[in-house]
Amino acid sequence: MAPMLGRPSYRGRADEVAQRLEEAILLGLLSDGEQLPTEIELANQFGVSPMTLREALAQLRERRLVVTRRGRSGGSFVRRPAGPDPDQILPRLRSMSVTQLRDLGDEVSAIHVHASRLAAGRASPTNVRRLFALAEQLHKATSVRDRVRADSRFNIEVAMAAQSERLTRRQVLLQAELAEMLWIPAGEELSVDAVVERHHGLAKAIADEDEATAGSLAEQDVALRLRRLIRLHLDLTEPEGSAR
Repeated sequence: MAPMLGRPSYRGRADEVAQRLEEAILLGLLSDGEQLPTEIELANQFGVSPMTLREALAQLRERRLVVTRRGRSGGSFVRRPAGPDPDQILPRLRSMSVTQLRDLGDEVSAIHVHASRLAAGRASPTNVRRLFALAEQLHKATSVRDRVRADSRFNIEVAMAAQSERLTRRQVLLQAELAEMLWIPAGEELSVDAVVERHHGLAKAIADEDEATAGSLAEQDVALRLRRLIRLHLDLTEPEGSAR
C-alpha cells in the first residue's frame, strides 16, 4: 500500500477509507488485479476497526472497484475501470460553473506550480529519473486509462520531488478529483504529444535546477487544460441550436 494514502482524518469513517482506496485505484497506485492486504492488515494500516474496513470494501464492491473471492486463494482484488466513463464525468462537468472550474484551476496551479519550483531545487536523482520515465510511459500509453495513470503519477512525482508531504497529499487528492475529467474522450481531443512534450520539458527544468522554467511550464500546462475543460463545459451547457 502506498504510504501517501495516509489515515482517515476521522477515525472509524468507512466512507473516508473507501475514498482513499478509490483514489489509489483510479490513480493507478494499486494495479488492476492486485490483491489487497488482509482485512486485519488493511484495518491496521488505516487505523480503523475490521468492521469499518469491511464496510469500506462493501462500498468499493458496489462501485465495481473491488471484487472479493472466497476460499483458500481468496481475498479482495482491485478492479480498475477501463477508462474515464463519459456517462459519469460529463454530467459532473456540466453541473459545474465556469467560476467553479476556474477556482479549481487556481488550486491546481497553486499546488503544481509551487511544487515544480521547489522540485527544481530539491529533487533527488531518483526523482528525476522517475519523472523522465513517467513522461516516456505517457508517450507509450495506448489506452486512455494508461494515459490517466501516467499523467497523474507524473504530477504526483513532481510533488514528491519537492520533498513536501503536504503538497504531495494535496496533489494526490486533486488528481483523484480531476485526472479522469482531464482525459475525458469528448469535445476537443487532448493532445498526448503536447502533454508529453511539456512533461519532458518540466522534467528537464527540474533536472537542471531551473526553478523559473519549471514554474512556467507547470503554469502553462494547467492553463491549457483548464481552457479545454471550460470549452467542453460550454459545449455541454449551450442550448441546442443557439449561436455563440
